Amino acid sequence: MQRRTLIRALGAMAFVTPAAFGTGAFAQDYPSRPIRLVVPFAPGGVSDTSARVIADKLSQRLGQQIVVDNKPGASGNIGTAMVAQSAPDGYTLLLGFDGTMVINPHVFPKVPFDTVKDFVPVGKIGDAALILITHPSVPAKNLKELVAYSQTRPDGLSYGSAGTGSTPHLAGELLKARTGLKMVHVPYKGGGQAMGDLVGGTLPVLYTAVAGAQQYVKSGKATAIAVSGANRVPALPDVPTLEESGAPGLVSDSWVGLLAPARTPREIVDRLSKELNAVVNQPDTRERLATLGIVPVGNTPEAFGKQIQADLKRYGEVVKTANIKVE
Repeated sequence: MQRRTLIRALGAMAFVTPAAFGTGAFAQDYPSRPIRLVVPFAPGGVSDTSARVIADKLSQRLGQQIVVDNKPGASGNIGTAMVAQSAPDGYTLLLGFDGTMVINPHVFPKVPFDTVKDFVPVGKIGDAALILITHPSVPAKNLKELVAYSQTRPDGLSYGSAGTGSTPHLAGELLKARTGLKMVHVPYKGGGQAMGDLVGGTLPVLYTAVAGAQQYVKSGKATAIAVSGANRVPALPDVPTLEESGAPGLVSDSWVGLLAPARTPREIVDRLSKELNAVVNQPDTRERLATLGIVPVGNTPEAFGKQIQADLKRYGEVVKTANIKVE
């Protein structure tokens, strides 16, 4: 009798689907194959390089290769939408960039994803500080002098950025609104082109990433006015923050972080978050990110999610005030 009961029980178990066990058993085996990390930009930039630093270290900790997959186009919208539409199983992740996640939804007429509904935050990798620099011919060595000088110019000063709707563009508009700095935006097709014009003397002011500017500041080919982060950056320790320069509360860092498709099991998100924080806190990782102008952060999915929500609101207000649109 007992034997027949056992056989019936075993037979019934044969029809139990994996879903019946919940996500716990699945998550315990994660990862069992390589993971794809989509970078929605071309190879070679700061976002791409930081992704490769993190991917290499995460691969070691997870025991599976993380393959960086560059999917550029439409200011990051194409690759980001691809991840939003991927299976929520932890095997396709996104390198999230503030420009794509919290600015594009406001400046493009339509984006093929919803930042809040289509993704679950894993954690922030770090803040890529921005820097306001001028050509040495501009007679201003700090923010106060730059504001005063700009107001003596009939048309103000031209300032360049990596493009309309980019983080440096919005940071510049926010700076204008808060300080009275008189500037006119000049969009470029990338920070490198804008830097070339500044060094060449045809562009007086540039808002850009620290990583692309530090060599020119150190060589004297550009004058550093201030960095936009909450703290000074190790790469340029003598350059003050905007807050130290007389613009209290003005922080406009650009950030990078890890996200997964919505509905990814919580156990997998927690595992990725734990390993990401371990990687970000490794001394060699922090040193490598610092050379890219990125201040390592690492945080919880909840903290990262709160920042995304806050930045969506903040940049939405800036875009509306400045009437910024990308056609």
